[in-house]
Formats: sequence, structure tokens, C-alpha cells
Amino acid sequence: MSHSRWKILRERKLAEGFAEPDEVAEARREIRLSMALAQAVYERRTELGLTQTELAERAGLTQAKISRIEGSDTVPTLPLLAKLARALDASLNIALDDDTTRVAFTPHDRNTNAA
Repeated sequence: MSHSRWKILRERKLAEGFAEPDEVAEARREIRLSMALAQAVYERRTELGLTQTELAERAGLTQAKISRIEGSDTVPTLPLLAKLARALDASLNIALDDDTTRVAFTPHDRNTNAA
């Protein structure tokens, strides 16, 4: 079943009064966070023109670890997120609300220090 078809069926069930079990809703929030982080890492890495291996070297990690992060297979610890942000020459911004998750890497502006 395609994602869009599944989403339509889910919305229809919710409109009819179906309530997801709490553990399913919690799992959905965790997956959403992992996917948002994965997308942000991938976008910043490709913006910099880096391969997974190059990013791994810059961050002191393995290529497999970068692959797991970009594949939403793991949620990194805070120290690992700090390594990623440094390696991606950016600040990591995470906004968590009830139904909204925003994860973005904001590039450091190195030109502001040049005088």
C-alpha cells in the first residue's frame, strides 16, 4: 500500500472516531523525529558536496553510522549530534511540538568574522 493511500485511510479512520493506541502514537512521534533528523543530515551533507564517508571522517564516525542516521535506523546521542553539527559546519536546531517536528542545520557564516 502506498504511503498516500495509507495516510488517506488513517485520516478516514480518525475522522470516524477511531483512536490510535497511545503506544502507536508514541512510536509515530519517535519515527517522525528520526526521519526529520535523517533528512536534515542528508540535505546538509549533500549541500556541502560530501559523501557519507567524508562526513564520517570529519565527525570521527564510521560511514556505517552515518548511513544508519540518514536511514532513520538510529537516533543519535547529544554528543554525537554535536559532532555532526561541527562536521557539517552548522548549528543544529530542533523544534519539538505535539504534532510538529522541525530539524535543521543552520550553516555557520564564516564571513562575519573576517575584517
